[in-house]
Amino acid sequence: MDRPVATGARSVASYDEDTATMGVEAARSVLNSWTGKDPEAVWFSSSNPPYIEKTNANVIHAALQLPKRTRAYDFGGAVKSGVGALQTAICSNETVLLIQADTRTGLPSGEDEMLGGDAAVALLIGDDGDGPLLAQYLGGASATEEFIDRWRSPHERNSQQWEERFTTFRYLLLVESAWEEALENAGVDPDEIQSVVIAGSNTRATNQIAKTLGVERVLGDLTESVGISGTADACLRLTRAIESSQPGERLALVVASDGIEILIFEIGENDEQSLITTIAAQIDSRNEVNYQRFLQWKGMLAVQPPNRPSPARISASAAVRESDWKHGFIASQGEQSNLIHMPPARVSASEKDQIDTMQPISMANTNGNVVTFTIDRLVYSESPPVVFAVVDFVGGGRMPMEVTDVDADSMSIGMEVVPTFRKIFTADGIHNYFWKVRPTRS
Repeated sequence: MDRPVATGARSVASYDEDTATMGVEAARSVLNSWTGKDPEAVWFSSSNPPYIEKTNANVIHAALQLPKRTRAYDFGGAVKSGVGALQTAICSNETVLLIQADTRTGLPSGEDEMLGGDAAVALLIGDDGDGPLLAQYLGGASATEEFIDRWRSPHERNSQQWEERFTTFRYLLLVESAWEEALENAGVDPDEIQSVVIAGSNTRATNQIAKTLGVERVLGDLTESVGISGTADACLRLTRAIESSQPGERLALVVASDGIEILIFEIGENDEQSLITTIAAQIDSRNEVNYQRFLQWKGMLAVQPPNRPSPARISASAAVRESDWKHGFIASQGEQSNLIHMPPARVSASEKDQIDTMQPISMANTNGNVVTFTIDRLVYSESPPVVFAVVDFVGGGRMPMEVTDVDADSMSIGMEVVPTFRKIFTADGIHNYFWKVRPTRS
């Protein structure tokens, strides 16, 4: 029996990415363009977190170099936790950095493989006292009912989904009453809603919801360019819709996931300075990955391992001592000479500096250029070969670093690269995170 063939493109997390590193990358994009106060809390949502029991938001907190007083919490497990965390953050009186990320897996030729996409999104949620609002929450409604739609045992890798006709029927029973209640709570009439964003893993249900509500302008659809990204899907589509909306327009987010969630927003100012890198621009700068490498990265295809043994687990005590360097990429700079040392040092290479007078300096947002490089086909890697390069950073600092998101054949002297937070390896269930560099994207 012939199976349907997916169209468009799907986003794929690299072999050295997980939902935590993806969340760091999304949050850095937000914080680098933010001039307001530090968030009071960072919340992380994922249905596929790197750790269970250990708080994943702590790793993100460390990589972002947020103050110790900033609270860090996980909202995890269910796909619905994404929109749940969004609703909770909106109702909070704190400034929250909300981060959502998911990697979607499915068996080859299955619908989850064809439709799923890996993605992360970060939002700063506060009030107009924190700065100009891209969107203001007006009100919403929920409709909750217990029925089986999508599920996965904690011991299983791939999720399962019930027959779509049954679950579509359940969603349609809930959406009309929730829609009327949301409009009433928001104080708007149906004809004042200019556009709707509809998210959910049941494509039959999302299509039928648009018809049921009688809306013509559905925004934020990323099915053909990113895929359905689980926990991150609703906020990612919402962000894409905000990018293409005009100030003053009313927009409704409808999420079909273990019930119905509806949130209604009014669009604020979304000038170019507020949206430094749009989702459309990120999609346009993508790299292509062949299917064999995709299967390898997803763990669906076993390949010949490197000749050298895999590394041992990291030391927890050493990781704490070096956390600023390991997670935050904080180097040291001579107080008098301004010489940058990577990794940080107590004693400067310049005689102008006194011992223990070095000042911390972040290198996480500093571009560099490749001075020389080598391609290693023997060292341990989940996706060999490994490219190592000596990188000169703008303003000072030189260090040998691994280059990721690059084809070995495309490496060149002088290539411009930028730091990125990645997973080096996993041993004994402990993930070793550090910084690599990747080519800058046009």
